[in-house]
Amino acid sequence: MNKLYIGNLNENVTAEDLVKTFEDNKIPYSGQFLMKTGYAFVDCPDDQWAMKAIETFSGKVELHGKRIEVEHSVPKKQRTRKLQIRNIPPHLQWEVSLGVSIAIQKLNGYQFENNALRVSYIPDENSDADSQRGPDNGRRPGYGPRGNSRQMSPGSGIPAKHQHADIPLRLLVPTQYVGAIIGKEGATIRNITKQTQSKIDVHRKENAGAAEKPISIHSTPEGCSAACRMILEIMNQEAKDTKTADEVPLKVLAHNNFVGRLIGKEGRNLKKVEQDTDTKITISPLQDLTLYNPERTITVKGSIEACCLAEQEIMKKVREAYDNDIAAMNQQTHLIPGLNLGAIGLFPPSSAMPPPALGNSMPGPPYGPIGASEQETVHVYIPAQAVGALIGKKGQHIKQLSRFAGASIKIAPAEAPDSKMRMVIITGPPEAQFKAQGRIYGKLKEENFFGPKEEVKLETHIKVAAAAAGRVIGKGGKTVNELQNLTAAEVVVPREQTPDEHDQVIVKIIGHFYASQLAQRKIRDILTQVKQQQKGGTGGPQGPHPQGMSELDSPQGLAEEPRRK
Repeated sequence: MNKLYIGNLNENVTAEDLVKTFEDNKIPYSGQFLMKTGYAFVDCPDDQWAMKAIETFSGKVELHGKRIEVEHSVPKKQRTRKLQIRNIPPHLQWEVSLGVSIAIQKLNGYQFENNALRVSYIPDENSDADSQRGPDNGRRPGYGPRGNSRQMSPGSGIPAKHQHADIPLRLLVPTQYVGAIIGKEGATIRNITKQTQSKIDVHRKENAGAAEKPISIHSTPEGCSAACRMILEIMNQEAKDTKTADEVPLKVLAHNNFVGRLIGKEGRNLKKVEQDTDTKITISPLQDLTLYNPERTITVKGSIEACCLAEQEIMKKVREAYDNDIAAMNQQTHLIPGLNLGAIGLFPPSSAMPPPALGNSMPGPPYGPIGASEQETVHVYIPAQAVGALIGKKGQHIKQLSRFAGASIKIAPAEAPDSKMRMVIITGPPEAQFKAQGRIYGKLKEENFFGPKEEVKLETHIKVAAAAAGRVIGKGGKTVNELQNLTAAEVVVPREQTPDEHDQVIVKIIGHFYASQLAQRKIRDILTQVKQQQKGGTGGPQGPHPQGMSELDSPQGLAEEPRRK
């Protein structure tokens, strides 16, 4: 018999108090409570009773001034060192799952106290039973176990590409049809999950009072499409029976990061889907997005058959975009130790960021010896046409970005009326620079200022003391060439510069986001060494060197501009 764990109890709570609390909440129990100091155990009469108790009590009911927690108790013999992530907000599910995938890749083989860690997904032993579950049914909205859809690529911590395991199909359905989708005692939705081999979460409690509710479908692409068809048929039949609407459009929720690639340059991709499926497709405006809601609503109008074909084409584009982002992450994350997945420019920011993934190739803190509170100023050059998109309506986007990153972000006036590039001035500590610059790169990609297969490469300027510029270049350009080889960015110290009023000169960095970030950090490491030497500390030519760099030569003054790659 399964047990429930009842925690966060006041030490004065008695078994009689628990019996009364259960009765008051219409969950009668005739058995005995095993009382401990601060917690208790109770035998469950059946699974339905246990689920109802968890849903009713956990974090919602107070007893002697404390909100009690109720969950399944795991016997000692079955306890493992497994980590479970629950209660993930639906709009952040793919970001968290991406973080888990990258974390697995980074942790697998990581040397910890002379032992290599082994990390993998845990198979879901109850996948058959779980797939029968109806809406929520004791599970919080989010990514639960998904059985066979969690297969892995051999030798990798990333799900096999063809499985698309980490992208659920998210639908938005009118609240008035939710009851018909679930059916009496959950019979209808159980039938859908059984026939389509999928897991379906109906987020009934999300956005209380809202006219529409989200539904998450976890399965293979074919399973998701089959479940979508059945749900669409149910809604249209219900609309016909109740005479509430002539037809019910299909509404698909998609992360904003993928929508630009779905639309395509000048809307070509979306127009092709419309033409091929004989549907009319509209997408909710960017203004509806917030830091906490990065999903856009894709509304498809047409016959049921046409809408189902459109769903397949839409999700095919979304999954391709996701796979491309995973591939880009895998190629580049090893370059930057301590990479914060929630801050990278590929993805819209969120308030719930995954922890940084651990790397084993470049030990040490993410940003070298620079203090976290040290302010840096970086100039990023963006296409002049992109200024409006970065600022947003009434300055809303740039204000949100500034708050999210914790940085000052200003757009400098155009140098000339016909200037093709504009300078963005970012001031803040290293972490803020990483977040702000990453989102700028991401914004330019989202708004299609670069082609779907074109990499976003921007020019970034940082200022260094004129006396330290020679250290950045190195003897005969050795150091700057090492920087370019290590980071894949183009690093240039222009010749014949006149130092400004602060006796500083410009270092130009040109490259994609990860390359630019790593180059900036390495240059900051060099500058830190110079400061330490000037203060009489360690770190001279025989002292420590920036991570990943060989010994640095240190001629004084400016050397020649290195050969461009």
